[in-house]
Amino acid sequence: MSTDRIIFSRPYRAARELANLEAVLSSDHSHGDGPFTAAATARLKHITGAPHALLTTSCTHALEMAGLLLELGPDDEVIVPSFAFTSTATAMALRGATCVFADIDERGNLDADSVAAAITERTKAIMVIHYGGVAAEMDRLLALADAHGLALIEDNAHGLGGSWRGRPLGSIGTVGALSFHDTKNVHCGEGGAVLLTDEILMGRAEIIREKGTDRARFLRGAVDKYSWQDIGSSYLPSELNAAVLDAQLADFDTIQAGRFRAWNAYAAALPDWARRNDVRLMQVPTDREHTAHLYYLRTPTERHRDDLIDHLRAQGISAPFHYVPLDSSPAGLKLGRTPHPCTRTAEFAGTLVRLPLWPDLSDAQVARVIDAVTDFRV
Repeated sequence: MSTDRIIFSRPYRAARELANLEAVLSSDHSHGDGPFTAAATARLKHITGAPHALLTTSCTHALEMAGLLLELGPDDEVIVPSFAFTSTATAMALRGATCVFADIDERGNLDADSVAAAITERTKAIMVIHYGGVAAEMDRLLALADAHGLALIEDNAHGLGGSWRGRPLGSIGTVGALSFHDTKNVHCGEGGAVLLTDEILMGRAEIIREKGTDRARFLRGAVDKYSWQDIGSSYLPSELNAAVLDAQLADFDTIQAGRFRAWNAYAAALPDWARRNDVRLMQVPTDREHTAHLYYLRTPTERHRDDLIDHLRAQGISAPFHYVPLDSSPAGLKLGRTPHPCTRTAEFAGTLVRLPLWPDLSDAQVARVIDAVTDFRV
């Protein structure tokens, strides 16, 4: 067996990245909102079906913009899944809102019953993550949001190109946020985007993104000068980031094909081994299109998880676990509250193993991972 190390993730290199970067560096426009920002934004709107999209410097900043757009403050609560990246919660806490941690379902997505039990008169929004690029149970979550007059924020860092019942992820809720960090399917090193369907929110989002000014209207010729209009920050990425992102989005189908090749190979090869060893594999409901962002499995216990990770590491394969539950973290205990124990979150986090997955992972590397996994016995 080869002793070359198989890393967990490797950023994709798009065909036109260097040419796009050279075009920016040879121009007089390397700050934001240039031609590559426009091109990448158009590609995003095509993929997501969102009528409005704004590139940002990160998904974290896109979530911060969501907090500003919804005018969250110290009197407000936002229901957040405990199984999430820190940005999901900290972007809400930054506005002074209290994060109310809710439990997840068997696929790692926000559980509607837990959300229903967490709603109070202070609740202003529900934060939804489509974990691994598989949509959450949006019918029940949308019904809860509608019944209680709540905003629904989609943290769609994993879900570009995915859908729920034919509706593209990120454009279902009030505000959607995307990530283009280099661990994501499509990346520009660091980057993100806000997706919106509401024209009024879009007008304010442009101002928030441009340091609180109406510079976007000025660039369109709608006003003869721009001035300070509202609170905001510098959420606009440079043309250098946009140039890389545009090249990545141009290769979107190629990227996805490579990821699905590996994902499908895991899904076809591991079920018999999983049944024999009481291991649960990642599942995708038939009414959802996933994004092949992750392929994970769940071991019977945390000890088995650690043993499997050690077993794969000994064979030169990196297969990490994922988030540490937010409700029990130091910041979560200080900045949030947990009305009911997040028991499924703790179990999910303690038994999860993610297998290597990136577009250029070779068939031989995939086979080596499969051989190593199936050589493990619980």
